[in-house]
Amino acid sequence: MKSKIKWKVGGETIAGGNGKGDKLNQLSCPSEIHVDDEEQCIYIADSGNSRIVKWKLDGGSDDGEIVAGGNGRGDRIDQLNCPFDVIVDEKKKSLIICDRDNRRVVRWSLQNSNGEKEILVENILCWGLIMNENGDLFVSDRVNHSVKRWRQGEIGKGGEGTIVAGGNRKGNELNQLNGPSYIFIDREETVYISDSGNHRVMKWLKGANEGIIIAGGQEKGNSLNQLNGPGGLLVNEIGDVYVADYYNHRIMCWSLGSKEGRVVVGVNGAGNGLNQLNYPRGLTFDVENNLYVADSGNHRIQRFRID
Repeated sequence: MKSKIKWKVGGETIAGGNGKGDKLNQLSCPSEIHVDDEEQCIYIADSGNSRIVKWKLDGGSDDGEIVAGGNGRGDRIDQLNCPFDVIVDEKKKSLIICDRDNRRVVRWSLQNSNGEKEILVENILCWGLIMNENGDLFVSDRVNHSVKRWRQGEIGKGGEGTIVAGGNRKGNELNQLNGPSYIFIDREETVYISDSGNHRVMKWLKGANEGIIIAGGQEKGNSLNQLNGPGGLLVNEIGDVYVADYYNHRIMCWSLGSKEGRVVVGVNGAGNGLNQLNYPRGLTFDVENNLYVADSGNHRIQRFRID
């Protein structure tokens, strides 16, 4: 992922966009997305419908397919309750889901519709999760204001996990977090955190006792050096941070070491136009660096192609 990439101002709706609802051509407050380049599809945490849906990327279908949940909101093993994040575990051909309001992380097999389901982590108000190349799982814990790690061999064994960021009560000091939401991990196990309640993005080096502010941190606001409720988060190989600036209805890029960001999508304020966003949450890139945004307030997924 190179720096200074620009995207077309107008996006295209590739999922949802047919009003809020639970039909197969609708979404309800989608919160996070995962692009599978090999399968040419996108997995969507359709949180308001308590389900995960899969949508083809080619735009050839008006409908999505339910691949997890969709059995009403509840805490049975075949149900979800406001899932907020989803990733694909390629090795195990399964989805790992932050089942937020059930306070658990669950695995759903992709092998078949009645595939195996298991609880991996219990008693955690998770918001975001990510797995590194080794198969270690990192999860943000909203209640304990921390990010925790489970090594590959620990996942699903009932362990408490190891705190790798925060965990020093709620606060805005450099060793504290306030309602961490989405997270990103690089190859060195540096943890990047959308520290939503502090309106900043933190970078936490492996083994460090405190983090470094790399975006925002100037209280909440809509200036270029501010964020307001940062959400979805991605970091490229040269350290540029892409973040969904939720209450400002925009996607920002903060170059490594910069004191302010630039708006890459959503310069036209809140709305439902193709050049606008309305409470964006998750974001991701595909292999060609097209940008995808979970435009939660518009109940749709937008793709912005490279300009």
